[in-house]
Amino acid sequence: MQKVLSISLYSAPIILMIGLIPLIRDDYVLTAVYIVIIAVSLKLITAKRNDLVVLIFGFFAMIVSEYIFISTGAETFVRNSLFGLMPLWLPFLWSYGFVAIKRAMAVLGTDR
Repeated sequence: MQKVLSISLYSAPIILMIGLIPLIRDDYVLTAVYIVIIAVSLKLITAKRNDLVVLIFGFFAMIVSEYIFISTGAETFVRNSLFGLMPLWLPFLWSYGFVAIKRAMAVLGTDR
C-alpha cells in the first residue's frame, strides 16, 4: 500500500498539469504554471538523486522526439507556440513525466 501511495504522490503533479490544459488557454501562462508545479514538486515531494538531470534530459529529449513525430505527420497540434509546431508547455509536462517514472521505478525497486 505504501508503494501505491508513493507512486500516486509522484503522479499527482502530472494529473494536475493535464487537468489544467483545457482550463488555461494561454500557452505562456500554462507554461509558467507548469514551471511552478514542477519546482514545488521537486522541493516538496522529496527530491531524489539526479532528478534535475532526468528533468533536463526529458525536456530536450521530448522536444527532439515531438519535433520528429510532428515532422513526419504522426502528430499535429492546434496549439503550436513552440517553434510553430507544438505547445510550449508540452516539453515541461513530459520532462516531469520522466522524473515521475524515475521515482516510481525507484519505489518499485527496479532502478538498478
